[in-house]
Amino acid sequence: RSITDAAKATIESNIKNNDICVFMKGTPEQPMCGFSRATVTILEVQGVQKFKGVNVLEDPEIRDGIKEFSQWPTIPQVYIKGEFVGGCDIMLNMHKSGELEELLVKEKLIEPLPSE
Repeated sequence: RSITDAAKATIESNIKNNDICVFMKGTPEQPMCGFSRATVTILEVQGVQKFKGVNVLEDPEIRDGIKEFSQWPTIPQVYIKGEFVGGCDIMLNMHKSGELEELLVKEKLIEPLPSE
């Protein structure tokens, strides 16, 4: 099943118009699955003040379309500055390794933590 033009346009505009965009089940305030909740928590722990959450449960075309768009089978999906970063597992690994913080600092989305 291929992505509709309308779904593709919505997905692209959300990714383009937001520094951080998370396609998730539920909203940042009320995640509807454990993986979406974990992803939101990781961003909050990293010091991200705001990001766009797109609730895929509200639109089946977006829910199916984002998987087609990214060629990634699961939700949530995180985009930072227009680039697909990954899902919950990748975000968790990047968070643990410090790679996520480096990326967020490099993209000027969070302030670097002062060195000890």
